[in-house]
Amino acid sequence: MNKILFILIGLLSISLLAQEGAKTQLNIGVSDELAPGFISEVGLDSTYIYQKVDSIMTLGIQKEAFPGAQLLVAKNGKIIFHEAYGYHTYDSIQPVALNDIYDLASVTKVTAALPALMKLHGEGKLDLDKPFSTYWKPWQKKADKKDLTVREILAHQAGLTPYIIFLNEIIKKNGKLKKRWVRNRQNSKYNSLAYENLYISKRFKKKIYREISKSTVANEKKYKYSGLTFLLYPQIVENITGVEYSKYLRTNFYDPLGNTTMGFNPKTKGFSNKIVPTEVDTIFRHTLTKDWVHDENAALMGGVSGNAGLFATAKDLARLMQMYMNYGVYGGKRYLEEATVKEFIRVQYPENENRRGLGFDKPLLNNSELLLKDSYPAPQASADSFGHSGFTGTFIWADPKNEMVFIFLSNRVNPSRDHRNIYRLNIRTALNSVFYEAEEAIPN
Repeated sequence: MNKILFILIGLLSISLLAQEGAKTQLNIGVSDELAPGFISEVGLDSTYIYQKVDSIMTLGIQKEAFPGAQLLVAKNGKIIFHEAYGYHTYDSIQPVALNDIYDLASVTKVTAALPALMKLHGEGKLDLDKPFSTYWKPWQKKADKKDLTVREILAHQAGLTPYIIFLNEIIKKNGKLKKRWVRNRQNSKYNSLAYENLYISKRFKKKIYREISKSTVANEKKYKYSGLTFLLYPQIVENITGVEYSKYLRTNFYDPLGNTTMGFNPKTKGFSNKIVPTEVDTIFRHTLTKDWVHDENAALMGGVSGNAGLFATAKDLARLMQMYMNYGVYGGKRYLEEATVKEFIRVQYPENENRRGLGFDKPLLNNSELLLKDSYPAPQASADSFGHSGFTGTFIWADPKNEMVFIFLSNRVNPSRDHRNIYRLNIRTALNSVFYEAEEAIPN
């Protein structure tokens, strides 16, 4: 009897140890979740960082690079810096707040279209080396496009036309909107909302697809940035999964990450957060673009696209970028296959002087050898780092080697896209550099 009891106790102990082991396995990724922290905890000079960042931000506002901005930096899994500067507009009425929601512009490419494509690739549903026409059937009849691979296109190596201004298709020479495509009231045929009281014909999306199919392709295969296919990815994701694009992103990424304000068409969501306005539009919307997407092509897609249209807070972006930097894991949950993330953030065609990953931007190929004024991003950023910038003045970057996530949000297009001092003053690269310099700045 004692022998049997001894065996049962032994089996129970083994079971408890196995359960404890399972718990440990489940909790391995808990440290991968961002937590509040202090600059001193990660070995950086707090005084140096605040002095330099304040100086750069103040200069940016004074020179009208932007009316306001915010910066979030996480290092070693801790949010060590998150500060807001200036106002929403130059009237200095609404101060920038840390939970403000921003129009991400082209940052949408790597925070909406790309996570969906990466997940599908990891599941074996999207082959990078198959022709893009495998997933977009209209291209199978286009001699100049039918053999272009998904890899070439995502790395901007396919020679596609960079951009098409579809707004030209809906505006007459006298500046008025064509009623064929746009109405001020919604009905069954005009149900795609581009802005308040601006409804686009449901046929216009097909026109966009046709124009992209007819666009030219360069004969020479070299780096040439193109955002055209990002207008197609929402439909491709839906074709493959059977799930509407924005719902697919929300279910698989945004909701489980806790990114409650990350999404499209925020005006319709009723958020208490303020949404930072962008440009005073004198051509299409004839007002300050606020609460709706700035990018006209995304607006004509009903605000839901792969090229632009996503809105988010800085913390939303930080969680997503930390997940990428952890090679697909966040808070103990795996979102993407490790091999997939590593492939997408890898430079694909360095022999062609193309710095790009798959969708992701990368440092200039000789970045570490350059002066700050010529570099992109900071010259100290590792070759493993990756991210993307946006037309509205947004910039996100992750550096796995240095365990750093860098989120810069602004509305540099306010009141006009002609405000380009964010580039002339090299604001974002200079800010990025501060957090590498701060380690060197610590006194011995």
